Amino acid sequence: MFKRILLLNFFSSIVLMTFAQKNAEKEKIIASIQGKEANYAKIAHQIWNYAEPGYLEVKSSALLQEELKNAGFDVKAGVAEIPTAFVASYGSGEPVIGILAEYDALPGLSNVDEPEQKALVSGAAGHGCGHNLFGTASVAAAIAVKDWLKSSGKKGTIRLYGCPAEEGGSGKVYMVRAGLFNDVNAVLHWHPGNENSAGITPWLANKNAKFRFYGVASHASAAPEKGRSALDAVEAMDNMVNMMREHIPSDTRIHYVITHGGEAPNVVPAFAEVYYYVRNPQMQTVKEIWERVVKAAEGAAMGTGTRMDYEVIGGGV
Repeated sequence: MFKRILLLNFFSSIVLMTFAQKNAEKEKIIASIQGKEANYAKIAHQIWNYAEPGYLEVKSSALLQEELKNAGFDVKAGVAEIPTAFVASYGSGEPVIGILAEYDALPGLSNVDEPEQKALVSGAAGHGCGHNLFGTASVAAAIAVKDWLKSSGKKGTIRLYGCPAEEGGSGKVYMVRAGLFNDVNAVLHWHPGNENSAGITPWLANKNAKFRFYGVASHASAAPEKGRSALDAVEAMDNMVNMMREHIPSDTRIHYVITHGGEAPNVVPAFAEVYYYVRNPQMQTVKEIWERVVKAAEGAAMGTGTRMDYEVIGGGV
């Protein structure tokens, strides 16, 4: 019994020493990041001011790439045939751990860096979701892990993925299709928020497209009978989809915005466009509902004497 107690105490001491060592390493890594806080804050503010929308994040992407190159990463730019996408790697062998970084802004959300609505540039893009923080902090984390790999002599690869066009552009889809994640053991993702937490909440599958209708322009007062309104088609589609909401699974989400509705009230619109999202936890359900949305668009075109086509923007499986 006494020998067993000694063995238990011995192994307990080993475990405690291991935990203490890991905690010490963790505190050292945190301290190294905090020591570079001013530099990372400067980068985040620069990206905030750049406020570049999806696939146009030229300066934001270049800034993060430069930071990683200076830290000793091997950076490959323009991956997946996307000029603003990149992959930065350090280390060798497994595990291969990826960290995602985003840096695109949202259209029309330009704002000064103050907690009130005041455009930095009227009508321009802005960081409504904190992607200026997202990209910067992911780069900071990758550099901290790289420093730990170097100091500890541990084997493994840290890889920072510069992912453009998260806001409606499906940038990561093209990167996955290009095989850039094939050898990765795990990928870490995060998002700015008002609390620190880790969750495993499942996200919704999504398919989205722009539906475009083509009619015949005419003067709305002098010769309305000669016109075929593309805007009428958009409104007819929206009405049919809205009536459909009663007859789809309750966990489905359908959103739309009319992105183009005409030029002037006294001209029958020859062109109109509406942008649709369909979401559900199950991709197969999204596909089934999507076909019904397309049928609504086709019916709207038939009923208004217009022509319709659509361009899938994301989730095209």
